[in-house]
Amino acid sequence: MKGWLGYAAYRTLSGLFGLLPEPAVRRLGSGIGRASSYVLGERKRLIRRHLTRVLGEPPPPRLVRDAFASYGRYWAEVFWVRPRRKAAFVASAEVEGMQNVRDAVDAGNGLIMGLIHSGNWEVAGSMAEEVGLKALAVVEGLKNERIVAWFKWCRESMGIDVVVAHKGSAVTRDLLKKLRDGGMIALVSDRDVGGRGVPVIFFGEETTMPAGPAALADKTGAALLPVGNFFKDGPGHRIVVGSPIEIPTGLGDKTERIAEITQRLAHAYEDLIRQSPQDWHIFLENWPSDAKDES
Repeated sequence: MKGWLGYAAYRTLSGLFGLLPEPAVRRLGSGIGRASSYVLGERKRLIRRHLTRVLGEPPPPRLVRDAFASYGRYWAEVFWVRPRRKAAFVASAEVEGMQNVRDAVDAGNGLIMGLIHSGNWEVAGSMAEEVGLKALAVVEGLKNERIVAWFKWCRESMGIDVVVAHKGSAVTRDLLKKLRDGGMIALVSDRDVGGRGVPVIFFGEETTMPAGPAALADKTGAALLPVGNFFKDGPGHRIVVGSPIEIPTGLGDKTERIAEITQRLAHAYEDLIRQSPQDWHIFLENWPSDAKDES
């Protein structure tokens, strides 16, 4: 019963937001998000801690509210997007560092976009079409298969191929095949959801990050590019593609190489997040000390 209710809520919100014009969606989503900052006290304290790490000092109250507004806008856009709106949606995005993508495509070894949870990250995956490719992304397998199917549809609406990660699935095989064919994959990898990641120092404090992007780059020679997406003040998005992460050549041990690549990716993510801290959507615990502070 809960599964049906959750799915029905997503579909209802999608239907309601889908009726609105883009400016109304943007303002309504931001407004709801900003309003929620006044009632979600624990989440507000968590965001304040995250932003303190990013800034090196406590954030001004307005920046914390802006983070909630940005997250509300993200969800509003997710509910609003439709296949017929994709072209205009993508056209409103400005891409910085597109030459890094073209260079990686020309090299022919495949391309890994290491995304952060910022802005509307689904938009970043759609830029693959600019270089004649179609990105392959991973959707986390959830207990509610209907919601998983809905998220899959959302990403496919943006022109992104999707593989669902669940127990017994062949996700790694599909990703390797895509890269070996010279294709592009998109992995959101600034948060270790499974808790089995690689230790890194991230904003001056130890946590873990997924090993997947580094392991795939090490195995295939594919370019690993850090990518952030940020909201413009008005309509549209700003996508920033960083320089490829260097693969260390002086380390013979695969485990050491993967650890070093992941650490370099973490540092690149720091640079991206600092460009627009309020657009970084980490509303969950991300460092071991977060759990201690909550207790």
